[in-house]
Amino acid sequence: MTTILQNPTFVLFAILFLGLALGNISVKGIALGSSGVLFVAMVAGHYKLCIPDGVSDMGTALFVYCVGLGVGNRFFSSLRSRGKNLIVLALTIVLAGWLTALGMCQLLGIDMSVGAGLFAGACTSTPALAAALDAAKAAGLSESVINIGYGVAYPFGVIGIVLFVQLLPRLLHIDLNSKNSSNTADPHCIIARKVRVTNPEAVGKTPAELALRWHMSCRITRLMQGGQLRPLLPSDTLSADAECLMVGEREQIEKDAGLLGHVVEADKELSLPRNEVAELIVLAPQMNNKTLRELDTLANFGITVSRLSRLGNTFVPTADTEIIRNDVLRVVGTPEAIKAFKAECGHRSTAMNTADMLSLTGGLALGILLGKLQFSFGGGDGFSLGMAGGPLIVALILGHLGKLGPIAGYMPRPTRVLVMELGLMLFLAGAGIRGGEKLVETLMTSGLSMLLVGAVITLLPLFIGYLVARKWLRLEVAETLGCICGSQTSTPALGAITAQTDSQEPVIAYSTAYPIALILMTILAQLMVQMVG
Repeated sequence: MTTILQNPTFVLFAILFLGLALGNISVKGIALGSSGVLFVAMVAGHYKLCIPDGVSDMGTALFVYCVGLGVGNRFFSSLRSRGKNLIVLALTIVLAGWLTALGMCQLLGIDMSVGAGLFAGACTSTPALAAALDAAKAAGLSESVINIGYGVAYPFGVIGIVLFVQLLPRLLHIDLNSKNSSNTADPHCIIARKVRVTNPEAVGKTPAELALRWHMSCRITRLMQGGQLRPLLPSDTLSADAECLMVGEREQIEKDAGLLGHVVEADKELSLPRNEVAELIVLAPQMNNKTLRELDTLANFGITVSRLSRLGNTFVPTADTEIIRNDVLRVVGTPEAIKAFKAECGHRSTAMNTADMLSLTGGLALGILLGKLQFSFGGGDGFSLGMAGGPLIVALILGHLGKLGPIAGYMPRPTRVLVMELGLMLFLAGAGIRGGEKLVETLMTSGLSMLLVGAVITLLPLFIGYLVARKWLRLEVAETLGCICGSQTSTPALGAITAQTDSQEPVIAYSTAYPIALILMTILAQLMVQMVG
């Protein structure tokens, strides 16, 4: 047994297994989830067990990169609309933590170098620790006391934030999914509505003769015949009072329906044959960079493209939408027409959810490179974005642009969730090993008072931030908790939230707050060290 425990790879997977088993234990509806890995790893660290070097950095990069890809397509628009409030909240939380550390150190007579370590540990910020160590080295001060402060505060910093975001919604009886249980108010939600034809310009026209359809943002996919909605055919003629099915964004349906007639209020949910709808991936080179107007799929293939998914975004295409390789088209037509079009576009079902490893590795390499770059505001060693900040920012940019050279800013959701979860667990294993290594030793030498100071530095900004967000900035709870995680640079806490809700609000808020908090923490940690003496 002793020999196997000296195998770092075995220890790593044993920690992951036992941590997940612990995380699955639920007490009154509360479970640690992936955070259970942290607690098992801390015990392993206390007993001097080792895992492979670099596991924590690899996990951090994988997790934040997948987080960035998941929200990149909405991050910058969210930043324009709500970024000001999220930035204000991030500044409030970080400054509250720093002022708390400063005040308690002065009140209790704790050395500011130790205080800098306590601040970095309580905020779970490794870049802040690195900045404090650099400042101490430049000033000829002891670096060990900074590490002691960090080692004391870090474990509770991780645990405290995780418990805060898990327990607060339960204590306040708040459902994080309540806002997202229905998308009826979303103007960009894609819906289908029956439309009755009354416009004289449309009556008696076939789809090819209906010039109006090229000016629509919505798509006509079906026509009522014999009481059944069947796929639209090139030979169909729109008669007066005929009913057709129109697919489009909620805010566009009414406008486009007015070009034909008016929306018919449906008295029951539409039930449509499954074999008349298919999702096909475009791989054939002859379709690449062709617009739907040029392809005219209805006239040439007897099918209508009702939706298009590209790089994780689904939208209703217009006549001028260009089709590019790897687009996923949702088509409506007869089974025979769909079969023929499937061959034409080169569809392969195995390609639908295939992860692009070139893009994954290339994006991570760019992110790690950015994270290693040093930025300086003049004087000192400056700061770097680190293994978390660099990949996160690159992923946000890629997710927003969609593609940068050969690197695509998209990963199929099942693959992205798997890689994200694996990255989180690897990060927690590494963080737990480091945190448990000298936990007992530092508690014995430094006393419980430093542990309590670290706990206050962790918790007080959380409550201040929550009150500011809810009472002054009027943010939603899910968005508030995500911003708190980003402001405390807490990757495990974000993982705890994403396990509770399918909403992307916490992730977007985290991504907005994280870079601001990262930069400010590194500056403030250096400033504390410079106050020594």
